[in-house]
Formats: sequence, structure tokens, C-alpha cells
Amino acid sequence: MNRERLDVRLPYARHTRGNFALVFVLVMLGCPSVIAATVDADIRLVLQITVDGLRADLLHRYNGGFSEGGFNDLPRRGTVYTNAHYQHANTETIVGHATLATGTFPSLHGLVGNVWFDREAGELAYNIEDPDSPLLPTRGDETAGDQVDPAQKRSRTHGRSPKALLAPTIGDGLAAYYGGRAKVFGVSGKDRSAVAMAGKTGKAFWFSTNTGDFVTSAYYYGSYPEWVAEWNGKRQAEGCAGKSWSLLNDASTYLLADQDDRPYEADLKGYGRVFPHPFGQADDKLFYTRILVSPAGDRLTLDFSKALISHEKLGQDDIPDYLSISLSGVDAVNHFFGPSSLENEDVVLQLDRALADLFAFIDKKIGLEHTLIVLSADHGMADMPEYLSELGYAVGRLEPDRLVAAANQVGQTFGIDEVVRFFYRPYLYLDDEEILAAKADRVEVERAIANALTELGGVELAAATSRLSAMGSNPLLDQVRNNHHSSRSGNIYVIQSPYWFLFEKGPVVAMHGSPWRYDTHVPLVFAAPGVEAQQVHRLVHPVDVAPTIAALLGMSPPASAQGTVLREVLRLK
Repeated sequence: MNRERLDVRLPYARHTRGNFALVFVLVMLGCPSVIAATVDADIRLVLQITVDGLRADLLHRYNGGFSEGGFNDLPRRGTVYTNAHYQHANTETIVGHATLATGTFPSLHGLVGNVWFDREAGELAYNIEDPDSPLLPTRGDETAGDQVDPAQKRSRTHGRSPKALLAPTIGDGLAAYYGGRAKVFGVSGKDRSAVAMAGKTGKAFWFSTNTGDFVTSAYYYGSYPEWVAEWNGKRQAEGCAGKSWSLLNDASTYLLADQDDRPYEADLKGYGRVFPHPFGQADDKLFYTRILVSPAGDRLTLDFSKALISHEKLGQDDIPDYLSISLSGVDAVNHFFGPSSLENEDVVLQLDRALADLFAFIDKKIGLEHTLIVLSADHGMADMPEYLSELGYAVGRLEPDRLVAAANQVGQTFGIDEVVRFFYRPYLYLDDEEILAAKADRVEVERAIANALTELGGVELAAATSRLSAMGSNPLLDQVRNNHHSSRSGNIYVIQSPYWFLFEKGPVVAMHGSPWRYDTHVPLVFAAPGVEAQQVHRLVHPVDVAPTIAALLGMSPPASAQGTVLREVLRLK
């Protein structure tokens, strides 16, 4: 039988045995047999960059303002996927990061949202909270967190760990493959982003909006490494005191120059709606939060990451190391100013310059010829409904109180005064005890509530999660199924209509979290020696990222991975 000849680009000579195993698996799965393989690169560092909230089309929109060495450098050195979409419904930070790290859906990795209702405890659970892993204090402060997300303020403890992550990550796989000799780190402006990407075996650091330090927890260390204490001791964030976030270029050169002062943007208590945005003084309780809502937070994250690379000696031996850097500025800016704002354009342009500096540093320290760079995002972002209303869209804001009131009204027809125990987007949690006391059929109650909510303006679909397996297949329901975990998800999943805003009350003016394309569409780039410079327009998914990294390293994919190897990266035809 004649078989098609494949030119498979495999990473490096010392992984011949692992690559043979990969090829064997591909053959057993029905792929054409492999006649030849070539060795392209000695990969010493896997650098996974996740830009929080970077909707894929923003890179095209601002392309004319990019430098040579940042975002524009990656397509010249690797494969760009223009049609990458998440397949789960709740497009939030922890969900996307965990999916990128594990190669599986939240139905298996378990992180179904930034928070979920802990039925047993009767209160919200933050996704990485862990009372057994308290934060290591810096300057006597034992609290840290991302104050941009109101949910985190309601978490029960400031302890942090990957305890709730139910699936192994690509970093975990790398550590196991090399017998614990591979170094695995996650760094971010947000705790949940760093922790999810570091996995169970790596170490995580994140920016504290309480202290301006990069912090960690007792899960990872007994005390701070000397170099971290030294970096924090420099008080670099305080260098922004009395200064402002100003435009990188002259305002007239920006595509969105006329989108600077809009009444529906948020003023973060003195931060203002127009440039320049003053950070205030270091003793202002929102000082470090404002830094995160600007290009300055990403610059600090990248500076800390460079110090980590140097002091931890990443990429300096034959064992490949892994570093995840999750950059939070774009998402934070989007929440307060929207993704079609002058602020959004400037934070992306300034991030481009910061990435160019990072790539130059890595080239000098390790060599880009020894580095695999994977760039993506954890989710996209919807434009603000007020902005879209000006353009003629029939959209608005969907208040959670309306959903709760409508559900309770249905519950009363079953003899239940208050059937809703808790609502936190996108899940409505019902009170099982009240349903039982009323001798009502829970499935029928759920069905009736879901039907009633679906009739509300601004609600596209409400689905009773107990009936997901019995409901027919359509794209929205498939995304809800991929997001469903039996012990963490609620009874009713609420999907807002396209471009409708669904969030609890607060200063956030733009939101993600829907299954619509503007929230699922993210950039996806693999850049490394031997990876062909090309654009690929077929539909792919972020669950494919971890299996593809594993294939490039000659490893098995993470145990729970449901994605497939991206054939263009390995030149599989």
C-alpha cells in the first residue's frame, strides 16, 4: 500500500526516542507513515506568553503601529493561526489559562469560572484559594490579590495554590518527563493566571495590588528566594508615584484618537477618562491597581520575568525549561475603558515594545534559536453596549437581579418562596433543600426556570445543566457542556444575547465571559526554529496548544488533554 511521504520537523537529536514514540502514535491513529524526520532545533526554553483579554482582531487593527521586534516579529519566525476559538462557554481568565495549560476543557480541569458557589460551605469559592497555602508576606503584608476583579474581594482566604486544578498541565508533564530536572515557572499580574500555568509542580509569582511586590504562597516556597526579595526591595512600582500613563505617540497618529473621552468609560477614583491618567501617590489604596490598569503593570511583569530567567538560569542546560508569562494590562484596561478605546490601542502598542525588549533579552541570554515561543490569549472581549448602541446595535445591560427575581417567581409556582440560593455569572444555583421541602421535582423546576429566563430580553439561552446530556447538539449547548463540572457548575447556565453585558454591579464597564465569537477568538502563534513562517486560516482551538508543545518536545501530551497536535507546526500533511 502506498503511503504519503511526510516531512516531519522534530525538535532535537537527544529526543529521538521520544519523537519515534510520537510518530508511532500518529501512525497508529491512522496518519500516513513517516519516512523521514529532520532535526531543527535544540529547544532549551518554552516561553508561553498569554495576553489576557487580547481579542485576536486587535493585532490586525493596530498592526500599522507595531515595531519590528514585537508582535510583528513572531509571524516572521513561526506559524500564525488566524481562526483560533475556545470551545467552552464561560470565557473567563482562569478558564482560558487552565485550558491552555492542560489541553482540556473545564469539564475535566474543573476551573469552570473565576469563582463558583461552594454549596457545602454556602459561599463563593475563588478558583485558586487555599487556606493551607498562605501568602508569604512582604513588608509585613499578608494579603495580595487582583483588585480589578470584584469577585476576589469576596474570597474567603488569601491563601493560593493550584489545589482546585483537576488536570495536569504541560509544565507538570515536562517536570515528570525529566525526572524533576526541568524548571517550571508561572509569572503574571494576576494570581490565578500565574498559578494555573505553573500547574502542580511549578512555581508561581504574581503582582500584588496591595503592596506592588511580586508575591507567592507557602505552596511554592518556605521563604522568598534571595533574588525575589532583592527585586521587591527595589520598590520599582513606586517609581510611578506622582506620574501618569501617557500616550506612547502623538495622539493624531492613533486609529482611535477620537475615542478618548466617552461618558460610559469608568473613572477609577481619580484615574480619569482621558489621557494622561495619573497614578497618584504610593500611599493611595488604588495606586497599585492603577498601575495594573496601564502598560506599567506589564513592564513590571516582564522585568520581573527577566530577573527570574537570569537568577533561575532558565534555558542554560540541555534540559528544556518552561516559563509562562501572563500579561494582564490589556484585560484590565478593557474592563474600564473598553476594547475600542484610545486606552486599549495604546496599551497594546506599548506591550508590543515591551515584548520586543523581552525577545531581545532572551536572544542574548538564551538564544531565540533555542526558544519555543507560544503566544495566545485566555479570552477576547466585547465592546461596551453603550458604544455599540451609538452604532445602532440593539443591546443593553442585563442585571443579575432581574434573573434572580424571574427565577424566584417561577419557584413560587411550585410553592417555593425563594428558589435561588445564589447567582454568579453564568450560573444560577438553586436551593435543593427548599425544593425538597416543597416536594417539587427538581428537574421540572429547573426546566421551568430555564424556559422563563430564556424569554427575558437580553437572554439568548438558559439551560438546565441536569438536562445537558439529553438536549440536542448545537454550538451553544456544546460549549456549555464543555464548561460543565458536576460539583462546581450551577443548576442553570445563563447565556446573554450577543453584545449584551452581564455582570454584577461595580465599576467594570466592559466584560467578557460569553460563548460568542468576540470572546472566543484569540491569537495563536508558534514561533521556533524549524517551524514554518505561515498563516493558517482553518479553525483550531486553544486545547490544541498543550498537545502541540508536547509533540515538539517529543513528550506525551498532558494526561487529560483533549486537543490535537497542530499539524502545520510539525509540518504534518
